[in-house]
Amino acid sequence: MQHYNYIFTGSGLSALMTVYEMIQSGKFVDKSILLIDQNLKKSNDRTWCFWDNGNLFEPVISKKWDIAYFANENFQRNLELNPYQYKMIRGIDFYNLVFEKITKHKSIQFHNEQVLSYEQLENHCLVKTESSSFSCDKIFNSIFIPEVVKTQMKYPLLQQHFIGWFIKSKEDTFNPNLATFMDFSIEQKGNTRFMYVLPTSTNEALLEYTLFSADLLPKQEYETEIINYIKKLGITDYEIIAKEQGNIPMTSYPFWKHNTKNIINIGSAGGWTKASTGFTFKNTIKKSKQLTQFLENETDFRKFHKKDKFWFYDLLFIDVLFKNNALGSSVFSSLFQKGDPKLIFKFLDEQTSLLEDFSVMLKCPTIPFMKALISRLFRF
Repeated sequence: MQHYNYIFTGSGLSALMTVYEMIQSGKFVDKSILLIDQNLKKSNDRTWCFWDNGNLFEPVISKKWDIAYFANENFQRNLELNPYQYKMIRGIDFYNLVFEKITKHKSIQFHNEQVLSYEQLENHCLVKTESSSFSCDKIFNSIFIPEVVKTQMKYPLLQQHFIGWFIKSKEDTFNPNLATFMDFSIEQKGNTRFMYVLPTSTNEALLEYTLFSADLLPKQEYETEIINYIKKLGITDYEIIAKEQGNIPMTSYPFWKHNTKNIINIGSAGGWTKASTGFTFKNTIKKSKQLTQFLENETDFRKFHKKDKFWFYDLLFIDVLFKNNALGSSVFSSLFQKGDPKLIFKFLDEQTSLLEDFSVMLKCPTIPFMKALISRLFRF
């Protein structure tokens, strides 16, 4: 049985980002690392977007926008993002970037197989696949098991679920310099529903029909709404270049409580997704950097996570939307109708002071959040 210092069960964003940070740090060249996944990461299976005021992963940024559009049934606004930009990365470009670095390190290997089980034993950890077993000192697990959250009621679970179409139209319809961040003008049907549009040229764009809700929809319902929105834009002749779909857990469930001394849960399995927005990429950058720095000085994974004020803010937000899912449009509209976009994005990036926090939160509907706060205080 081959032994490694570190094994990653799963090679999604969180695993690849953590390995990338370990390589960048130069502090783990003497460590043997194994990534195990049944997916070879050879296709463009997803798109990540994030706002940034720096040069994060600039070589693989496929498109960026300086202005974002927000709308509901009553108003619309173009959000000036400066000093931020809204940026897009294609999954395949990120995979290629990281695996190119991995291939330069003989101590880092990839095993293409499904993980069946993993466990911490007395002196080491054990990972089993369909045909092999591996031992290691530490496990980084990114395999998300929804039942962990669904079998409890203290921390509700919403899902950011969507289907997106990359289309190319005959008409020049889109403004390639304007990203539609959230368009709530579509029918809400008792949920939080919006369209998300990322134009890459005057006649090409990714359109996603997105919900923040507890339950998924039949596939046809997402696609019908995309077709309706395309008609609303005045597009009559187009072709579908590609499709994507996703389902991102939105919860403040304390996944870190399942960490052991030698096994840590990362990515969605570790609560790395920003609960209030479902945004993953930027939060994973932050968490992977923290974890890499932690590994340089610590050995007990139970010490890694620390709750902060933003975890509690997200918890209240999920409580509000879980109890009344139709409030999403009014909550986000209250923020973006008159609020400073730069401050809102800074808040969502978890970089604001307490005074700035209150400046943002005071724009939200007061009564639902006060009820959620009172209810939550009795549930701790």
